[in-house]
Amino acid sequence: MEMHYATIMEALAERLAARDALVFGETRLSWAELDERAARLAGAMQHAGIEPGDRVGLFLYNCCEYMEAMLAALKIRAVPININFRYTGAELCYLMEDSGAAMLIYHESLRAAVDEGVVGQVPLKLTLEVSDLNSASGTSGYEEALRSADPAPRISRDEADAFMLYTGGTTGMPKGVVYEIGTMTAALGNLIAQYFNLPNAVTAEQIVDRAVDLNERGETFVSLPASPLMHTAGVMNGGIAMQLLGGRMVILTGRSFDADELWGTVDRESVNYMVIVGDAFARPMLDAFDAAVEKGKPYDISAMKAIVSSGVMWSAASKRRLLELADMMLIDGMGATEGPMAAQISTRANPPAESAHFQALPDTKLFDENDQEIAPGSGRQGFIAIGSAMLPTGYFQDEKKTAETFRTIDGHRYGFTGDMGVLEADGTLTFLGRGSGCINTAGEKVYPEEVEECLKQSPLIDDCLVVGLPDDRFGQIVAAVVAFKQPVADAAAEVASYCDGLLARYKLPRTVVAVENIHRGPNGKPDLKWARAIAEKDRHAS
Repeated sequence: MEMHYATIMEALAERLAARDALVFGETRLSWAELDERAARLAGAMQHAGIEPGDRVGLFLYNCCEYMEAMLAALKIRAVPININFRYTGAELCYLMEDSGAAMLIYHESLRAAVDEGVVGQVPLKLTLEVSDLNSASGTSGYEEALRSADPAPRISRDEADAFMLYTGGTTGMPKGVVYEIGTMTAALGNLIAQYFNLPNAVTAEQIVDRAVDLNERGETFVSLPASPLMHTAGVMNGGIAMQLLGGRMVILTGRSFDADELWGTVDRESVNYMVIVGDAFARPMLDAFDAAVEKGKPYDISAMKAIVSSGVMWSAASKRRLLELADMMLIDGMGATEGPMAAQISTRANPPAESAHFQALPDTKLFDENDQEIAPGSGRQGFIAIGSAMLPTGYFQDEKKTAETFRTIDGHRYGFTGDMGVLEADGTLTFLGRGSGCINTAGEKVYPEEVEECLKQSPLIDDCLVVGLPDDRFGQIVAAVVAFKQPVADAAAEVASYCDGLLARYKLPRTVVAVENIHRGPNGKPDLKWARAIAEKDRHAS
């Protein structure tokens, strides 16, 4: 059996046939039903002329169809493409053209963007619309395609088949990050297993046997990806990694984050594993949980084993509060779509460390600007190098960016995302932030993440973003856009008073803007362009 996600999913469908694989509100699909629906969709794709290597766009909210369509494409060795459901028609058009997509699957409520950006502009072999009712008995083009198609036959596949995720980061146009599916499947198959002392699986057969064994022992993982499946954390950590452990995926029906829906689903489905996006999710989760307790209707979350986050800040304060709610493991992963770098594991017995401190993965190193390794324990700052076996092959049709990001040093291939850090002799990695976001004020370097972490410890502050603004005297100054929990008379004075003695004076925000809410993407990542514009506008107004 080849190390290929689609092949392993077919094997699991045979051995876990009647067990639940996907849950979405009232919809429950067994492993056999998931495989059957994906096979029929794959058959419809083949009938329309979709071939191995063709890209298939998924312009969808979280739903069962997202996982079905991804599996269907991979069954016939096509390449599913994630598309942000917030895209305008112009943005959708860009991504479809950049990827050279041959097919698009989209939600009914996103039809306006499709009409604007695709119809008459992007030639496609097949377009299918998914009903907003999310009903397998619906009359959408998607469901009609499944009913009318014969299931695609099972085939042999190549472990070098492509799997691609588009990532936008905080700057520039979205980039397609390409993996070999065999390498990706092997890495994700063991990603979570290590934290629960499960046996390492080297072959595809071992992955299947381990998943079946967990189910037969009554130790099934029940995963809830609270973050969007269109982003890496949701689809990989909350989806694929859990499926390769034979886990049941529980997908929220809401199209924006609702902490009460989340806790209610955890209670109802006995969810024991969850993927969130740092404080952007953790803070409202804690508020909702406390409110339910005050109403005398607490949620039962006793089944929780672990919560995983990656990509954005997850403060120590939020972690401590979550550990008060349940005896579980908090896995704070530091990484990017380009690969994992480090992690911080917190439990009641091992309380959270400072938010920017992680344990580096074995292959993570630091290098200077000349690609010279920086020795651990030297105290020197450097560029974090991802040495994971899960490194992508590169960026889709961008040899220049691939060569800049993925470089071979002393015979080992590394990925460089621009993140900076300090590596201690004991493997502790202090994350300083993205080098491109570093603020240079009067010759002193200030990393926005450090200032944000300090501000978020204030009992008065709900959320914040820190950016650099150009300044004639200092080159740049530190500016903070802050959402307070309650209105304050003088935002700048409150921030200055709280930070006094906690941050060096050159790190203190010289401009503070109070706002009702911080703008973030659905994956929790900050809207830095918005924050910088708000700060600039306020500065000029004053």
